Amino acid sequence: MVYEMMAVKKYIQLVFCFAVIGFVACNKPKQRVVTVYETSAGGHSLTQVQTVASKEYEIKLTVDTTVEYQTITGIGGSFTEATAQVLSALSDDKRQEVLNAYFGSEGAQYSLTRTHMGSCDFSLTNYSYAAIAGDKHLDHFSIKEDLNDLIPLILDAQNSSETGFKIIASPWTAPPWMKDNNSYVGGKLRDEYQESYAQLFVKYLDAYKKKGIDIWGLTVVNEPHGNGNNWESMHFSPDEMTSFVRDVLGPTLEKSGWNHIKILGYDQNRAGLDEWTQSMYANQENAKYFSGTAIHWYESTFKVFEKSLQRAHVKAPDKYLIQTEACVDSEVPHWRDDAWYWKKEATDWGWDWAPEDQKEWHPKYSPVHRYARDIIGCLNNWVDGWVDWNMVLNKQGGPNWFKNWCVAPVIVDTEAGEVYYTPLYNIMVHFSKFIRPGAKRIHWEHQDSDLLVTAVRNPDTSLAVVVFNPSQTSKVFQLKVAGVEQVIRISKNALQTIVIKTNQRYES
Repeated sequence: MVYEMMAVKKYIQLVFCFAVIGFVACNKPKQRVVTVYETSAGGHSLTQVQTVASKEYEIKLTVDTTVEYQTITGIGGSFTEATAQVLSALSDDKRQEVLNAYFGSEGAQYSLTRTHMGSCDFSLTNYSYAAIAGDKHLDHFSIKEDLNDLIPLILDAQNSSETGFKIIASPWTAPPWMKDNNSYVGGKLRDEYQESYAQLFVKYLDAYKKKGIDIWGLTVVNEPHGNGNNWESMHFSPDEMTSFVRDVLGPTLEKSGWNHIKILGYDQNRAGLDEWTQSMYANQENAKYFSGTAIHWYESTFKVFEKSLQRAHVKAPDKYLIQTEACVDSEVPHWRDDAWYWKKEATDWGWDWAPEDQKEWHPKYSPVHRYARDIIGCLNNWVDGWVDWNMVLNKQGGPNWFKNWCVAPVIVDTEAGEVYYTPLYNIMVHFSKFIRPGAKRIHWEHQDSDLLVTAVRNPDTSLAVVVFNPSQTSKVFQLKVAGVEQVIRISKNALQTIVIKTNQRYES
């Protein structure tokens, strides 16, 4: 009876095909549609460019969808008090425009974000959720400092996003009274306040949940090596952080019903990654509560530290490896000057302050090149999430209580109410919009020494191939993937995202 029903169903389908679009169309194979977007120093800005009709090419780029690597968690940027304050200076329409640009279906569609717990350098002043000294049980815990800026910003971003996004929360320090130096800057957590510090996370998760915000993951503290005693910080050694998570924070979250929250260890520069993962993943007991590792890019303006990333993956192949912070620092942004972002004129902290044996790690660089190279390099070496720092800053590169001015992909003239989408915004879109959560990184090969490439297969079966050409010569390559053989030209000094989708009209 079942077989008879199936036969009837198939007969009806065939009759429909003959009657409506003909037998040939019903049995056509799936066809692939190739769309190419380019951002370039020459003026393209997420511009859709035409593929090349010629069969002549210099380079063959082959993508193999059968060879898979890590699953992508997400790509995005960070909610900070500075960003919230700058956006509040805009009209309601302009503010919503920026939120749509980051989270809307026509925008970047950020899928992974970060925010700070308590104050950070990109706050207006120092503050803590547990401000009263000696309040060991956190009876006076309050997120009142976030009620007028951070929380409304996150809620509005959630309302602007159709697909949603994950949030990682990071404290820059424990409340000063919990530390051995009684200061926001530097010092270590005192042993007698470890339980209190763990409860701070629970109180925070509860409070944000009540406001309609679900936190996906936590880091124990931002930059446990410190930051030269400049702004909010708290020091941990690898073993100290591991024991705190293993013996205090992990069990506390578990007992409080927050055991699904992802705990990411470390949260600083990649050059120190080996030492931290060695402690975190030394044995199953140590690793139990760690969901993964968080890293930053500030150790160098060009090095990706591929070997360290690879070793971290080998030590814990089932754990997350997420880039949680990156920005162009120590440079007052150039207002509406797209060309500057493509030039090797930016410097970072290491240009002036790096030890002599590491000065070579900090040459001047092009901001666009740094972003594109780093995201591609990270993805190609097992990083599954990449999070930028401030989404929006003012023309000065703040506000920032420490005057630690930085660049954001979107800059606002708060006096004139004008918004400038820098080329860095376009670079982020090339990745965040087309590489979606749940995507699988896939294998590729080519023989050109200039081109940097990464590729994924998204959950909707679309393919995204990102190609960066930092050279001063345009390139013509043949892309071969999933039955497609397409010739494409990439401009000099340009980034492309090539999206390959199945044309559903041809499906039988």
